[in-house]
Amino acid sequence: MLAKEVRRIILEQSKRANVGHIGSALSIADIVAVLYSGAMRMDSPQEKERDCFILSKGHAALSLYAALHLRGRLSKLELDTFCGNGSFLGVHPEHTLTGIDFSTGSLGHGLSIGAGVALASKLRSSSRRTFVLLSDAECNEGSCWEAITFAAHHKLANLVAIVDLNGQQAFGNTQDVLSMTPMAERWRAFDWDVHEVNGHDGEGMLEAIESLDVTYGKPHVIIAHTTFGKGVSYMERQLKWHYWPMSDDEYEKAMTEVRQA
Repeated sequence: MLAKEVRRIILEQSKRANVGHIGSALSIADIVAVLYSGAMRMDSPQEKERDCFILSKGHAALSLYAALHLRGRLSKLELDTFCGNGSFLGVHPEHTLTGIDFSTGSLGHGLSIGAGVALASKLRSSSRRTFVLLSDAECNEGSCWEAITFAAHHKLANLVAIVDLNGQQAFGNTQDVLSMTPMAERWRAFDWDVHEVNGHDGEGMLEAIESLDVTYGKPHVIIAHTTFGKGVSYMERQLKWHYWPMSDDEYEKAMTEVRQA
């Protein structure tokens, strides 16, 4: 149910602000819903031992804003300022907004930040876990693989990377731009604990997260197989919806599909 509401808010706010990146946000709606409906310990933003979440694919920030709103961290009044003048709710998340620890959107940097946070937690014997959600296209970046190597070397078992494997990026299919297949084997070769799940199966993702040993051993990566634009039939796997905003007719059709799902 939370994922359905996340999708509804993504559509409403992207239409109100006439802003794109809809397909990317819809792709991770189920993942974000699982994390914010109980998989992460986040009782209070001020709690030092709470889990840390980093949305490395920052252009999908509307999904994160929706989850923060649904968890009571962001008011409707604040949500309705998305992409407005003077708003803290930009296309990419900013750390000035309560509930967001790090500004992101420069692709390929989020996992490096997460590795640093996880190492700091390990050094002070904290129970805090760090979750980093990144895109499959970000794995084209060399900085990602530096972070992957660093995390494995320091045995950051408290670090959980989640790869949104939807097979698309701004200029085409990831397979055509720069192939990362087989994704799971690449992470495994760098000495990570690898799990593959259906990124739209909430129960399966939660089970995978709860099975992780975050106290000792390898860092973890969950390869989440997803569909770009999931939940809106005419957006699914269509590159146009990486950037394009919706017309009135397209918006009504999308909202009808999400309501009836």
